Amino acid sequence: MRAHEPDREGRVESGGTAVHWEEHGGGDRTVLFLPAWQLFDSRIWKMQVPYFARHFRTLTFDPPGHGRSDRPVRGYGHEQMVDHARAVLDAAGVERASVVGLSRGTWTGALLAARHPERVERLVLTSVALDDQGLAGPDFFEPRERYEEWGKYNAHYWRERYPEFVEFFVSKIFTEPHSTKAREDGIAWGLETTPEILIATIREGTCDVSVAELLAQIHTPTLIVHGVDDAVRPIRLAEAAHAALPGSALLRLEGSGHCPQVRDPVRYNLAVRDFLEPSARGRRTWRRAAARPPRVLFVSSPIGLGHSLRDVAIARELRALRPEIEIHWLAQDPVTRVLEARGERVHPASRFLSGESAHVESEAGEHDLHVFQAWRNMDEILLANFMVLHDLLEAEPYDLVVGDEAWEIDHFLHENPELKRAAFAWITDFVGWLPMDPRPGGREALLAADYNAEMIEQVARFPRVRDRALFVGDRDDVVDRSFGPGLPGIREWTSAHYDFPGYVLPFGPAEFADREALRARLGFRPDERVVLAAVGGTAVGRHLLDKVVAAGPEIRRRSPETRLIVVTGPRIDPAAFPATPGVELRAFVPDLYTHLAGCDLAIVQGGLSTCMELTATKRPFLYFPLRNHFEQNVHVPHRLARYRAGVRMDYAEADPETLAHAVAEGLKHPVVYRDVDTDGARRAADLIAPLLGARR
Repeated sequence: MRAHEPDREGRVESGGTAVHWEEHGGGDRTVLFLPAWQLFDSRIWKMQVPYFARHFRTLTFDPPGHGRSDRPVRGYGHEQMVDHARAVLDAAGVERASVVGLSRGTWTGALLAARHPERVERLVLTSVALDDQGLAGPDFFEPRERYEEWGKYNAHYWRERYPEFVEFFVSKIFTEPHSTKAREDGIAWGLETTPEILIATIREGTCDVSVAELLAQIHTPTLIVHGVDDAVRPIRLAEAAHAALPGSALLRLEGSGHCPQVRDPVRYNLAVRDFLEPSARGRRTWRRAAARPPRVLFVSSPIGLGHSLRDVAIARELRALRPEIEIHWLAQDPVTRVLEARGERVHPASRFLSGESAHVESEAGEHDLHVFQAWRNMDEILLANFMVLHDLLEAEPYDLVVGDEAWEIDHFLHENPELKRAAFAWITDFVGWLPMDPRPGGREALLAADYNAEMIEQVARFPRVRDRALFVGDRDDVVDRSFGPGLPGIREWTSAHYDFPGYVLPFGPAEFADREALRARLGFRPDERVVLAAVGGTAVGRHLLDKVVAAGPEIRRRSPETRLIVVTGPRIDPAAFPATPGVELRAFVPDLYTHLAGCDLAIVQGGLSTCMELTATKRPFLYFPLRNHFEQNVHVPHRLARYRAGVRMDYAEADPETLAHAVAEGLKHPVVYRDVDTDGARRAADLIAPLLGARR
């Protein structure tokens, strides 16, 4: 799923070739992101489009030979690319735009600015490829005895071993450590075109003027961005272009490779934004810090509503400690429904957030969510949402940001620690990405270990990013496993880097002391056994609810006094289920934990928040971990086993008979759970409050 879908798109004919283009955002000023080489389509700009669409009218197009543009036999010269760019501007109704080029696309940008200066307002050249020699040597079309390293840049090798060439070339593009996702994307994109198309780009990739002559014709304000560690195009090309363009600016990115817009997107986005629109950072008003109340911004992950519920509990305790504070929320649906039902203030900037829950649903199968891969595939959404936070903190002062499994904040602040503007409290209930395919040396095990290693390195290098790190639970709630080969144990490392406030409940211990009164308030009769099924804040649980509904008649046959209530949640339409005797369907319930506390048995997925709320209120429950969800299959069962809580069920084996039998057995046996601490919210607030400084 994309972070931002196009507001307008089309195909324009240019030189007999249909070129696919997209428009995002709006406004008086336009920025055109040019294609790079035909190895990639416009997705090479996926980390830029959502951000710039909030500031500019943003255009991209797929180069002929890739994506949704035509794939002609010839027509891949630099001049043709200039014609395509002009055709896209015309089709979009844009007379003049700022133009951003990357690698081979810097030829297009330079030629467009030199020959059609009336169309180019400002020019950004990234990973400059302006070189009269090029990468292809004189023997590019000749077979070689050996194809090693850059010897693979050869037409014969491409025709015979194209996938191997793509893998090699992409490894040279992304030389930065922990670039597994970028390399996977690059290889996948590269395999969507053909070696013959790339060979045509080399055959036709000449220019009728030298680089020196071309640059001498450019008088457009220009920013040059180049990675010092670029292994494809050396930094000297950028330095030469800078020297040849009077008044140009050169941004050297030390440690960056050939695609800084992918591997260093925050810094890249801000540098280009400030160049294209220098006034973007200006504030309209300013208030002395001492003259305003302390302000706190909560950012809760929308993947499961438990984060927002526990954060509301922590916020309540923070207000008790510091009544003068203002608390705002940067949140998206369905979290906003929980917050609005409790009178919390959702910041208007929340409307710019990209949908994380919708992305997770798009990655899910039947009771199956490979959450680690879903999170990796959410990279552009996470970056887009971090940029929303960045712009908010740039525009408004906050004293504290609380991120509850807001992974984008934690990751990109560690990647860009100089951008930290407020104290940062980090909250999570699990530590460690774990593979569901744990075979030693397996791809997934290596990927999970790489992500864990990156996080460990970040925390060690920049301990100042997390002013407080809270693990929701106790030390023994942390799994006693390894982060990966050669890495520390998860429990050992977490104990050294986190505080443990205990479990944070969204309710107080006295709220459900009178269970009979609670049931009466909920409309539950004394003579009925209420079974409540719920699956959280996403549509991933639809298939489990289908099974529960189908089992309704059998559950009622075995236990006639049973009342079965199915809560579909905020993203599943109750009308999608068949009318079934004895089954009540309810939509979103903002205080679901109250109903769970009043029921006689619950049927849920394996999410931690719901399971622990049931554990705390001593309710029997059946839980069905989603397949391939490492947290629900490893972290949560570990914790529930400590509390001797819940009955783990296998979704694949659950038919109406087995489900009805499990319900009947669950209603028979009293619970013997360990007690759950009830003061976790207060203890968490006690740990966070000092970050606000002393009271006035």
